Amino acid sequence: MRPYEIVFIAHPDLDENALNETTEKVKGWIAAAGGEVTKIEPWGKRHMAYAIRKRREGYYVLLEANMPPTAVAELERNMRLHEPIMRYLVTRMDE
Repeated sequence: MRPYEIVFIAHPDLDENALNETTEKVKGWIAAAGGEVTKIEPWGKRHMAYAIRKRREGYYVLLEANMPPTAVAELERNMRLHEPIMRYLVTRMDE
């Protein structure tokens, strides 16, 4: 198990329940891969430096998780296909 930092930007038109559902879905994908989420930090709605899908704002969410390295590709695939997530970044943290 390695520590990872996952940041994603969700669609700005989501309400609070839909944003929580998206976060829970990401947590579920991590748990299904044999990992565990250690920290969730919603950063709120922020203005972006450039437009993504013709939107200038988005909800930022940071997650820290421990998961096997083989789970990263499947997590990125799921996040890419999930419509409310506009951008994501998964990085390995130093131990």
